[in-house]
Amino acid sequence: MTYCVGLLLKKGIVLLSDTRTNAGLDNIATYKKMFTFEVPGERVITILTAGSLSVTQTTLARLREEIEDEDATPATSILLAPTMLKVAEIIGNTLASVRKDINSKMNAEAVPTSASMIVAGQRAGGDMRMFLIYPEGNFIEATEDTPYLQIGEHKYGKPILDRVVTPHTSLEDATKAVLLSMDSTLRSNLSVGMPLDLAIIETDDCKISSKRRIEAKDAEFARMSEAWSRALRDGFRQIEI
Repeated sequence: MTYCVGLLLKKGIVLLSDTRTNAGLDNIATYKKMFTFEVPGERVITILTAGSLSVTQTTLARLREEIEDEDATPATSILLAPTMLKVAEIIGNTLASVRKDINSKMNAEAVPTSASMIVAGQRAGGDMRMFLIYPEGNFIEATEDTPYLQIGEHKYGKPILDRVVTPHTSLEDATKAVLLSMDSTLRSNLSVGMPLDLAIIETDDCKISSKRRIEAKDAEFARMSEAWSRALRDGFRQIEI
């Protein structure tokens, strides 16, 4: 399984993903789940993936094929699409098509082939937008009322996002929020694991403003995790019933 989260804020977008993939207790591996596509200054697109690895890898391969195709058009290539909405439509259609193809081969084996994606970015002259694409290819969009999206094992990391994140949250606080959201998930679910990939896209940059891989022994992340644990324990002891 996995956990990926994205925040859509006035100041930009913050994205975080783990890298664990498992097909049983004795078959655990590390695979990247954050993928970026850029034409710096013109557009930036980031895709986070969860679910069947064969579905997500094939979907990304087909998207790259369309980008590299000499006959690519705004209807087929995410780097030529006129809007982020069209980008989400292209990715959704590709995901649904791949899932249908793989399902037809795997149904006899009763192997799950579900997958979902978060797509976030901006095209020059357009707004920053973020979408959650479902396995069937349909999608929803992050809004001011709900400025974050999650895929994978999302329930453990949701409470802190509900409590602290608003569209006006700073990028620094948003980064802290997604890291603590991931920390809660790591502690509660063995199917989510490090290293982590963190990316920030500042509003109107139209490029990845900053990107970082956080390894298992990262001292800064460990300090944050311990500080959060202490704060929770102290707060718990101070509550009277």
